[in-house]
Amino acid sequence: MTVISLKSAQLRDGPTLPYAEAGYPGGTPVVFVHGLADSWWSFEPLLRRLPASLYGYAPTQRGHGDADRPATGYAPEDFAADLVAFLDATDIPRAVLVGAAGGGVPARIVAGSHPDRISGLVLLGVPATLADKPAVDAMRESVRGLSDPVPRDVVEAFMAPAVGDRPVARGLVETMVEENLKVPAHVWKETLDGLLQADLRATLAGILVPTLVIWGEQDGILPREDQQTILDAIHGSRLLTYEGTGHAVHWEQPERVVADIAAFVAGIEHPGTSAMP
Repeated sequence: MTVISLKSAQLRDGPTLPYAEAGYPGGTPVVFVHGLADSWWSFEPLLRRLPASLYGYAPTQRGHGDADRPATGYAPEDFAADLVAFLDATDIPRAVLVGAAGGGVPARIVAGSHPDRISGLVLLGVPATLADKPAVDAMRESVRGLSDPVPRDVVEAFMAPAVGDRPVARGLVETMVEENLKVPAHVWKETLDGLLQADLRATLAGILVPTLVIWGEQDGILPREDQQTILDAIHGSRLLTYEGTGHAVHWEQPERVVADIAAFVAGIEHPGTSAMP
């Protein structure tokens, strides 16, 4: 398995973000963007399995994990600005972005606004919208009443819908619970409010880079219709449906996700040679 190095990036006029780096010299840069309350650890199963063709970076977003926690700045546009600043701080001229869950929103904002920096976009269980999701309504009610320290049972309940019937490594689940518990109550609230208040459909406009959408058919949060909205909005985008898989596809099927990302990247760099199904 690939060795993971832990580093930190001081963003210009912004917070310091820890990040994990893994891969092989000369591999295509791939930047992984996690969702609400997670950290770079969300992508540890993928980073461990990267092939020689890819070089991975997984920053922990502001307010999350061990990153700096500014008092404000938790709207999708703030996370998107941090993402561009991260590319600058780590001297990445151009990358493929992989966004999971809510992390796909700032990823697609950057893909649409900085096509010179982004060569491709992969969305792993990413919502088209959130306001119409019953599971999100329940999440909003539980987050609204949070205070520090955030209770473990709230975090465990928040994470429960993320997986389907496939087993997920127990160590990963426990690690992610601990990472979620590091997030202050105000970051939970402001990050979720930012996603709910944003016009998420508008963040799908203007994306011209190649885009791959991956969705688990047992996703209890996002229905198939939600993914169709993304496909309709992004010209030329493709959908891969993982049968028997829940919301966190990269936790349940990391080998397949890495293989599909690698094939997608190969297709971008060498059109006509992709081995994607």
